[in-house]
Amino acid sequence: MALVATHPGGSARIIYMGSPAIAVEPLRRLVEAGHEVVLVISNPDRRRGRGKELTATPVKAAAIELGLPVSDTLGDALSVDADLGVVVAYGHLIGSDILDALPLVNIHFSLLPRWRGAAPLERAILAGDRTTGVCLMQITEGLDEGAVYARSEIEIGERTLEELADALVHTSCELLIDALAHGFGTPIPQVGEPVVARKLRSDDFAIDWADTAEQVLRVVRLGRAYTTLDGRRFAIGRARIASPDDLPDGLSAQPVGTIDGTYVATADGVVELIEVQPEGKRSTPATDWANGARVNPGTVLGA
Repeated sequence: MALVATHPGGSARIIYMGSPAIAVEPLRRLVEAGHEVVLVISNPDRRRGRGKELTATPVKAAAIELGLPVSDTLGDALSVDADLGVVVAYGHLIGSDILDALPLVNIHFSLLPRWRGAAPLERAILAGDRTTGVCLMQITEGLDEGAVYARSEIEIGERTLEELADALVHTSCELLIDALAHGFGTPIPQVGEPVVARKLRSDDFAIDWADTAEQVLRVVRLGRAYTTLDGRRFAIGRARIASPDDLPDGLSAQPVGTIDGTYVATADGVVELIEVQPEGKRSTPATDWANGARVNPGTVLGA
């Protein structure tokens, strides 16, 4: 179904579908640009935290703050008069009944067809991709298979997952608001070999010290990296490749995972820990932790 132009005065009636934090800013920008968001569809409240209290998704919380109607039932999209559906990290396939009734556009955070699926930014970082981007695309019944209206590419560099997401959210908002103001044009079919971005499991955040130092840092940049120390979970918030001038004597010849102060041996070099969080404690500068930890010589992380 073709996407419609905005109404006279530049506004459109929009159904918005999304759930996580990365989908909040596009919703806010639609409202700020003067579009009428007639319904927000988000995942149901979930029990979170130690108290297991029911908690709304970030998108639902933002919608309530903005005074927008919210539902957790996808079928409610059929009961509302709208020009367009905007989907951002909604996490569910949309059936033909809705696709036939409502033009839909999706913001997807990758350069399609590379990294279709649930975790495109995480997979781009872990794979060592030089660039990634955002696509404004048609929605079809297949997983992220639709033709692309607009795309923008950026360098990944040393960005963390959070930094990369922030940059791409800003870019995606510009693409969406511009398309609504000036028209979506003719979408271009995806070209190339599809690659699926499988959702990450807990094991994907576990550091394998037998990897290269660069691969270890890619895991750290995801923001949930961990290893173990004396059998207890040991989170690593920030790290860097150690300068050759700073290395403890003989560490690079030790088994992978061997820790000396804030330095850890890897397959091809040494990583310096910057910020760590031992199990049951607060995040702390690694130098402060090392000064009080009294780690035995020859201790191996992850063993």
